[in-house]
Amino acid sequence: MQTRGLDLKGKTVAVSGFGNVAWGAVKKATQLGAKVITISGPDGYIYDPDGISGEKNEYMLELRNSGNDVCAPYAEEFPGATFYEGKKPWEQKADIYLTCATQNELNGEDAEKILAFHPLCVAEVSNMGCTAEAVEKFIAAKQLFAPGKAVNAGGVATSGLEMTQNSIRLHWSKEEVDEKLHYIMHSIHEQCVKYGTEPDGYIDYVKGANIAGFMKVAKAMLAQGIV
Repeated sequence: MQTRGLDLKGKTVAVSGFGNVAWGAVKKATQLGAKVITISGPDGYIYDPDGISGEKNEYMLELRNSGNDVCAPYAEEFPGATFYEGKKPWEQKADIYLTCATQNELNGEDAEKILAFHPLCVAEVSNMGCTAEAVEKFIAAKQLFAPGKAVNAGGVATSGLEMTQNSIRLHWSKEEVDEKLHYIMHSIHEQCVKYGTEPDGYIDYVKGANIAGFMKVAKAMLAQGIV
């Protein structure tokens, strides 16, 4: 979004899921000034116009730890929220949409609903949260769309940082790890922009991420003398 001169302050965010990924996405979005208005589960989704933050964000951990795999109790705990049984959060208008639950949870029909709202951004925080049809619709509409292989690379990157600490017998503070992670994610974004920018200026982050990944492997093979 920074490439378009935008930030998260004052923006509304629709999130799916209520597990670790969704919990982290809600917390980070809130820290950056956004208002998260939905979470979801296999039973339906929660719409909270007042925003999901603070104790509400922490209550998501209780939902997860209960083992019941449902989000409906949230509406009982916080009466200002509404539970929509058997439906998806993509029918709610928001500035940003984040898939944080399961693979292929957002299909072509969902993509059309989202595009009708003219959002600022759609991103796969979960692995392959969108179907191929949905991705094609987003790209065809020139929608700012960020694929999971780039967006959620932070998890693997952080694991790599943990391995580095173990290897060099050194402990980094949370702030140091966050700083290094920011550098890695900015680098990934730069590569996506480099390989994904179209002649008309639209950035196809799917193409950019695919080519960047291929180039990284190809260069490593050349460096090892395999090719």
